[in-house]
Amino acid sequence: MPQGRVRIAWGVLSFFAVLFVVSCSSVALTGRKQLNLVADDAMLSTSTQQYEQFLKENKLSTDADQTARIKRVGAKIQGAVEEYARKNNRTDELKGYAWEFNLVESKEVNAWCMPGGKVVFYTGIMPVCQDDDGVAVVMGHEVAHAVGKHGAERMSQNLAVQGGGAALQAALATKPAQTQQLWMSAFGAGAQYGLLMPFERGQESEADHIGLIFMAMAGYDPNHAVAFWQRMSKASASGEKPPEFMSTHPSDENRIKKIQKELPEAEKYYAKK
Repeated sequence: MPQGRVRIAWGVLSFFAVLFVVSCSSVALTGRKQLNLVADDAMLSTSTQQYEQFLKENKLSTDADQTARIKRVGAKIQGAVEEYARKNNRTDELKGYAWEFNLVESKEVNAWCMPGGKVVFYTGIMPVCQDDDGVAVVMGHEVAHAVGKHGAERMSQNLAVQGGGAALQAALATKPAQTQQLWMSAFGAGAQYGLLMPFERGQESEADHIGLIFMAMAGYDPNHAVAFWQRMSKASASGEKPPEFMSTHPSDENRIKKIQKELPEAEKYYAKK
């Protein structure tokens, strides 16, 4: 590689390295270091506003039994998270949380949790969940995203990529326009497939891992996670899926294999109940 390109590459890598060193924190339970450039207060304020707006624009389920199930399981997972925080001196990380658990009318097979413990399940996922154990698998996974600050991490990574792109553009300022375009295109593809998507797949796997432990701490057998993801795989089998390296989620097969490897650890927390 020509010396000029080496300098440019090292300059961009140095930019990311400095950001990581000065702005890293650790994820609960896994201890993974993560980049966090977004203030917690900003994330919580934004998520609360978006959650309230979402509830105004979408219909809550009128199914009293299923709604009660979401709130019941949610409260137990919340209790597990708070218990873990108390025992591990991490209660400050839950400051500003205002937990909510709602079931919304939608055929979409999905659920999510915003920063601050704002949870929504769609009615479309309930047949896949089947029971409290199935709901606990999903609830643990989604709450793990919030507790692991995955939303803030994704925003931080996007900010870092934007900054890296700006740094690269500045370094290429004296180069011909065609050279600049080639480098910026390569940087964009590399950031998308080499950084952002792998990070998001990693977050999904991490949420599976942490979610297993939270559901076990809440009194739900983590072994139910395998059956749930097998049902989920069948439910989504009709839709064509992109290759794993072009997706933000692990393949169903790889996800289930990884969960099976992590079950012994989660079972230890379940055995304590």
